[in-house]
Amino acid sequence: MKLFLQKFLSITAFSSLSIGTLTMASPTPETSKIQLAQKLNCDNAQTQTEINRCAQLSYQNADKKLNQVYRQLLPTLSSSRKQKLITAQQAWIKFRDSSCEFERSAFQGGTIAPAIYLGCLEQTTQQRTEQLQEYLHTEN
Repeated sequence: MKLFLQKFLSITAFSSLSIGTLTMASPTPETSKIQLAQKLNCDNAQTQTEINRCAQLSYQNADKKLNQVYRQLLPTLSSSRKQKLITAQQAWIKFRDSSCEFERSAFQGGTIAPAIYLGCLEQTTQQRTEQLQEYLHTEN
């Protein structure tokens, strides 16, 4: 129960994220007549669907930052160290995904499961980004 409350509180924290507003265009003209555009406000997500979408955006932002740091780090390494980092990064991705799948499995079938999974991906990705940033500072 304690883990659930921690996860729930972290999910509700998504509503305080400053991701901005995303405009979703409708794919068909018929739908666009009914619904011009749906705005996603991650500062005040109201439904589980909105929370899940905001969690997706948060994870995507964390992943972009990770990839930026990774691309900065690679050229600073010798060939052998570069290969070791590539191997470590591939193993880390498998670990991250498996670990987050495990966390999500406690909520299997629930509407909160995607937000739990994405929150785990985001948090784990942020931790790895910090590690890579430390390596980058060590190399320079």
